[in-house]
Amino acid sequence: MADDAEDSLYLQAFGRRLQALRVQRGLSQEDLAAASGLGAAEVQRVERGQRDVSVIALADLARVLDIQPADLMP
Repeated sequence: MADDAEDSLYLQAFGRRLQALRVQRGLSQEDLAAASGLGAAEVQRVERGQRDVSVIALADLARVLDIQPADLMP
């Protein structure tokens, strides 16, 4: 089982990947939040690596970004 430091590093890498893909597609955090059904503050925390997302939220984010969920993995 991963320790807290590993978890934190993984969440940060995931957040950076999400942010990069969002920016590549010309979406603001608010745009991504509205289209995915997440709150803007939640998207902000995910991109900072401060929050993890459910499998359903992951699928919703991928759908909005027009990618496969696995493409969000760091």
